[in-house]
Amino acid sequence: MATNKEHKVVKAYENTAFMNEPKARSLRILAEYLEPKTRFEELGVRDTIVIFGSARIKSKVEAEAALKAARDEGGDLALAERNMAMSKYYEAARELAARLTTWSLGLSGTEKRFVVCSGGGPGIMEASNRGAHESGGQNIGLNVSLPFEQSGNPYSTPELTFEFHYFFMRKFWFTYLAKAMIVMPGGFGTLDEFMEVMTLVQTLKIKKHLPVVLFGTEFWSKVLNLEALIEAGTINATDLDLFFRTDSVDDAFDFLVQQLTEHGLTDDGLTL
Repeated sequence: MATNKEHKVVKAYENTAFMNEPKARSLRILAEYLEPKTRFEELGVRDTIVIFGSARIKSKVEAEAALKAARDEGGDLALAERNMAMSKYYEAARELAARLTTWSLGLSGTEKRFVVCSGGGPGIMEASNRGAHESGGQNIGLNVSLPFEQSGNPYSTPELTFEFHYFFMRKFWFTYLAKAMIVMPGGFGTLDEFMEVMTLVQTLKIKKHLPVVLFGTEFWSKVLNLEALIEAGTINATDLDLFFRTDSVDDAFDFLVQQLTEHGLTDDGLTL
């Protein structure tokens, strides 16, 4: 029989076997709340501009190179042309993030920072972090562990780059600090994020003023027939006023700056 000296006693929070058991799930969830909270407080992050969008959309440079290769080497030309067309959204997200970061860095007499925040992965997420980085601003990457697609991008600020296990804790941090959101073209994940935020705003579970830009009218009009919901009586016509639809970087920027200047600089509410 082993004696106490032969058996290494491990503190509960250092017992990795226990910490990964279902019985410790509440501790893991709490850690995904407290650890980001501590980092945000230490780095003075109080307000964010969140940008959602597909992980699969390429930059213009990458899409152009792939298109050239497809033409020269006989690759999948239709795919390359599609990726080239969609790359405009990468560049729009990059430009918007850059311009909003430059604007926020120029604010004086306030602790508001409106730090650009993305899901931390490739595609639109990379474009968002990249634009903020190129404008000299800190930016946030809220990664989530997935068996495919999701991998970190090199532009999110290291001290503000996170890796979540629980989707719902990741989405909490997307929403809790947000003072504005931009929804670029995306897939199931982007639809999920947009619809959840709209539900929270519509039902007043989010009480703060939260301007939302739905960017890409051609894309979203094909994907979402929201007018059909009005016709069926499942939403009110005024519910479509909960977000701003545009294809223009200039219009999106002007709308967000106006909304943040009017509401974001004075609104301290973080209530969900």
